[in-house]
Amino acid sequence: MGNNIFSKDIITEKQLIISEGAPIKDVAKTITSDVSKETLLKGEAFAKEITERFVSDFEKPGDKMAHVSTFIVVEDTVYMTYYANTKEPSEDPNNQTARLVFAPKNDIDNKTFIDLQTAGDIVDGKVIDMVYDTILMQKDSDTLYIMWTASTDGNYYRFYCPFDIPTKTVGEVGVNRFKVGSITNDFSISGIKTALAENEIPCKKMYSDIGIMQKLSARNENGTIYYYSGTYSGDFTCIIKSSDLVTWEYVSQPDFINDSKWENATYVLNDKVYYFVRQQDTNKCGFLTAYNLNTNRWETPVEIYDCQSRSDFIFYNGKLFLFHAPIDREHLGIVEIDTTDIKNSKVVLQAKMHTSCFYPFIQYYNKCELALSYTVARRHIRLAEFTLEKYL
Repeated sequence: MGNNIFSKDIITEKQLIISEGAPIKDVAKTITSDVSKETLLKGEAFAKEITERFVSDFEKPGDKMAHVSTFIVVEDTVYMTYYANTKEPSEDPNNQTARLVFAPKNDIDNKTFIDLQTAGDIVDGKVIDMVYDTILMQKDSDTLYIMWTASTDGNYYRFYCPFDIPTKTVGEVGVNRFKVGSITNDFSISGIKTALAENEIPCKKMYSDIGIMQKLSARNENGTIYYYSGTYSGDFTCIIKSSDLVTWEYVSQPDFINDSKWENATYVLNDKVYYFVRQQDTNKCGFLTAYNLNTNRWETPVEIYDCQSRSDFIFYNGKLFLFHAPIDREHLGIVEIDTTDIKNSKVVLQAKMHTSCFYPFIQYYNKCELALSYTVARRHIRLAEFTLEKYL
């Protein structure tokens, strides 16, 4: 499984510049969870629809824990990724497995489970110590890339492997690359730090694992299609882009002092990357901002009440929406983003869900309509359909 896939970080004598984190001083607006009765009624209808339009659970029988879902529909087959603990009921990377599941939409109970990597596996002569966030991205009509985080020799890496859609087979495991300026390292904790240091780019405190956000959005740049996403480790969060889903280039990070921590949702529209990120547990708000790719300027942020959970954007019927957890992980909020002036963004609905709704991920499911995958109490990886238009 994977030979000679690791590379050495560039050697630099420059020290990594650590930037401070603190609550934001200058905000354009704060959107709270104190919403109208109409917004709550829409939320009740939404929660009911998610329950009634249940599609399936995707954890494997015998799993003790499962978390962080990504799904896509290709040619009437549903593909789902997540990580699972098959040994004991906790979110413990020492016991976790990166997994792909797929099933025909018209025979959803006929699932195929593929375990991609488990803590204890050996890759290129190295023992995998820990396995974490697992996502998927579609490279082309025939290929998915399954991507996950794993640690070896005390260093977290981002791994990937291709999945051939026509033959339903998994290819060789590789390591993603992280590029800053002219420097390209392995996409690892050490690789990120060294590349940023050599380019004298400040970095907030990094710790624990590395993540890449699941949602892709595309932009044509001088004839090359670049796919945008976000990456994070601890308090460090930034925008990244890739033309091949293997090498990811650093784009920018918020240039104002903020309280960011972990997952940062991104979405590129025209010349702006919209950006929402959770903050420290002591902060009651996440923040929404946008980065102008032409002027290299960040907009004054809008705070949005959030329980500091993972969020997601979706572009639907010509409008951009943010899905997030405004109160706790049993609530789901939808915010319509005003792409001309983000401070005019507004809450569409706020729902008290019928179960926990950890880490919602939204994707197209039936032509022009959507589905939501989410974790129920870290026990079920659940998929449900809904019609967003009904609430607009």
